[in-house]
Amino acid sequence: MALKIEKYREIKQELGDNVKLVAVSKIRTVEEIRLLYYLGQRDFAENYVQELIAKQMELPNDIRWHFIGHLQTNKVKYLAPFIYMIHGVDSFKLLEEINKQATLHQRSVKCLFQVHIAQEQTKFGLSDTELKELVVSLPKLKLINQLTNVKICGLMGMASFTEDTSLVRKEFKFLKCLFDDCRDEINLPTFKTLSMGMSGDYKIAVEEGSNMVRIGSLLFGARSV
Repeated sequence: MALKIEKYREIKQELGDNVKLVAVSKIRTVEEIRLLYYLGQRDFAENYVQELIAKQMELPNDIRWHFIGHLQTNKVKYLAPFIYMIHGVDSFKLLEEINKQATLHQRSVKCLFQVHIAQEQTKFGLSDTELKELVVSLPKLKLINQLTNVKICGLMGMASFTEDTSLVRKEFKFLKCLFDDCRDEINLPTFKTLSMGMSGDYKIAVEEGSNMVRIGSLLFGARSV
């Protein structure tokens, strides 16, 4: 087991109370997650639906599960009974499906719009233009009134995978500007979360305004698969 307990405590102290630490536990064992849970961690993130479902069944019910992978609409029903936050919302269609499934389970699900800010074309997410169109249309068309069982909580983005820290900083700064603009436009009390920053770039993300970071390898060590 490669869990880095001292590193976890160091990062928690560094982030303080204003930045939420989400432990990325994909491809990690239930035992590793449980140990981090016993240290006080409650927010965990997964990328794959089936893996998340299997772990959720074995672990304590007060864990706040975050889904950070690309989510297809036909998979929402499997997460709706327990998911805390979905980070990768990239269409109104997906938002509608989350609302539908959450309603069936008499729950409310927190959602973040995923924005594509990186240079790589492989990453999912809304362009800045698509984001603005969606955010403007929600209050204008009174679509928010239809979404009684979702809470639109903010934005999520991933910077380019590069050693060029100036580029990473530029991308995070851009996402923060989008977040500020969207917050003013959408005018929702729940719109408070800016999820950006991972193991390799979370310090830059926090400097640029992130209040939620998603960290995996720094806590669990390098993956064996």
